[in-house]
Amino acid sequence: MVPDNVGLYEELSAYKNLDFYGRYYKVDAAKRRERIEYLLKLLGLWEKKDVAAGTFSKGMKQKLAIARALIHDPQLLFMDEPTANLDPEAAKTVREFILVLRKEKKTIFLNTHNLGEAQRICDRIAILNTKLMALGSPAELEQSISGRKTVVQLEHVSQEIVATVKRIATGAVEAEANHLIIGVNNPEKENPDIVNAISSVGGRIQFVTEASSTLEDVYLKLVRSQ
Repeated sequence: MVPDNVGLYEELSAYKNLDFYGRYYKVDAAKRRERIEYLLKLLGLWEKKDVAAGTFSKGMKQKLAIARALIHDPQLLFMDEPTANLDPEAAKTVREFILVLRKEKKTIFLNTHNLGEAQRICDRIAILNTKLMALGSPAELEQSISGRKTVVQLEHVSQEIVATVKRIATGAVEAEANHLIIGVNNPEKENPDIVNAISSVGGRIQFVTEASSTLEDVYLKLVRSQ
């Protein structure tokens, strides 16, 4: 037998591939059966457990390869572009699986060019471009380039409303269409005052939310500033 480029034996079934690697890692028989069923069900492959891996789609092989890497229940994982070239449904399954592993307190190093994926999955993010450019939680990185901003959607924005908010705001105030974008240092403290000020001059508020930059914004700013 010769493994393919993701380390699977194509003539073996999904179950037997995992059983083979479980034996390699010296996982005892009872634990192997438990882990194989758990991983295949979690990744949506249990119904295909007896099907030869060589007949699987690329996405199914990717998921089986992830299960293979986890058969011995490691506490530390390095995952390199685990959702690359997967269709949206398969990529979603893999992302949800990674979140399950995170809840199990496993340490996962995820290498990805998909910044949206990193933003949804990771607790801490390192941005690399030939060198380490930034390190922090998604929220810390997002706030590092723009600070915090409150967005107030109104039925109508008048000059009186803008002037009133500017008198109490700690940051810049921008009016766009029927909403205000207000720079804040402490939204939990400042937002109630902003809402009261707008209401005091007859402003009708539809909703209040917080605006933040994306990791893509952070990455592009860091790269362009080099």
